[in-house]
Amino acid sequence: MASAVSPSEDGDRRNVSDAAGVVVLGACATWSLVSAAVHGGRPEGVLLAILAVAAGYAAGRIGGALLPVAAPCAGALAGVSLTLTVPHLAPGPQIDTPLGHAGATAAVLTLSAGAACCAAWAASATVLRLALRALAAGIAVTAAVLGSTSGFVACTAVVLCSLAAGHMHRRGVGIAGLAVAATAVSGLIWAVAGSAVRGGFASWLEGQLTAHRIQLWRDALHLAHEDPGLGVGPGRFGELSTTATETLLSDGKPHSAPLQVAAEQGVVGMILLAAAFCWMLFALWRTARPTPVALTAGAALTAVAAIAAVGNALSFTSVSVGAGLLAGLATARPLADGSAGREIEVRARGDRLAP
Repeated sequence: MASAVSPSEDGDRRNVSDAAGVVVLGACATWSLVSAAVHGGRPEGVLLAILAVAAGYAAGRIGGALLPVAAPCAGALAGVSLTLTVPHLAPGPQIDTPLGHAGATAAVLTLSAGAACCAAWAASATVLRLALRALAAGIAVTAAVLGSTSGFVACTAVVLCSLAAGHMHRRGVGIAGLAVAATAVSGLIWAVAGSAVRGGFASWLEGQLTAHRIQLWRDALHLAHEDPGLGVGPGRFGELSTTATETLLSDGKPHSAPLQVAAEQGVVGMILLAAAFCWMLFALWRTARPTPVALTAGAALTAVAAIAAVGNALSFTSVSVGAGLLAGLATARPLADGSAGREIEVRARGDRLAP
C-alpha cells in the first residue's frame, strides 16, 4: 500500500514542522537567558548547543536536497573519522574515570550509523545499498573495537531498527514507539536519582553507571527541588553540587541531560528540552521522505537521547551538530524528486524508492 504526496502538501508539511522548530529552539534560547538573568548563570553553553542543532539542521536540509545519497554517506564517514582522529572530541582536561567521554563517542558513532542507513534507503542501486548497510555494520564494529559498549549496542539497535522499518505499515506507530522509549529511559533515570529503584536491579544499575554518577544525579535532583520554577541557573551545577566540587578534574556536569536541565533551568527548561526532541520526531513524521528513512533517523536520534540521559553527550558540539544534521538530511526533499511519482512513500515494504 502506498500513498502519493503532492508537492503542495509536502510544502505545507515542511512549513509547519519548520515553524515549530523555530518556535521551540527560540523558546529554549530565551528561557536559558531568563534563567541566567535571575540567578547569574552562564547560558553560553546552552546557546551554543541550540545554534549547533540549528546549523546542523540547515546544512542537512541543503545537503539532503542536493545529494540525498552522497550527503548522508559523507556525514557517516565524517563522524567515524572525527571519532578516530579526535578521540576526546573536545579540548580541555580529559576525564578518563569514572565518567569520561564515552557518551560523546557513542553518540557520534550512533548518528553515523543512522546516516549510513538513511543513505542506504535513499539509494536505488542494490549494490550501493548493500555497501552502505555494510558501512553501518562496520561502524558498529568500530564502536566495539574502540571499547564503547554503549556505542556498539546503540549502533546495532539502529541498524536493526532500520531493517525493521522497511516492513512498517504505519509511520506514526513507529514514531510513537520511539517517543515512548525515550520517555521510559528518562523516567528510569529520574527514578534512580530519586532512589525509587531498589533491590537487585538498583545494585546492577549502580554497578553499570558507577556510584559517583548516581550521586551526581541525586545532587541535580536536589537542586531541581530547591527552585523548580527557574532552576539554579545555566552552568551553575558544578559550583553548587557537593559531589562535583569534591571531585578532582570534575567537568561540573551531572552527566544526564534531563537532570541537568531540571537542576539549572527548572520545570520549564525540562518541558522545552522534551519539546525539542518531540519537534524532531514531529518533523520526521511529517516528512515526505520514505518511511524507512524517517524511522531510521528517528531511531538514531532516540538512541542519542538515551545516551544523553545517562551521560554528557550533549555537552559536545559535535553531537549537537550531528543530531541536527541527521534530522535535516531525513526531512530534506531531494530536488531530483520533482514529480509526484518520485514522492511516493513506501509504507508496506519500503525496500526501494518508487521509480
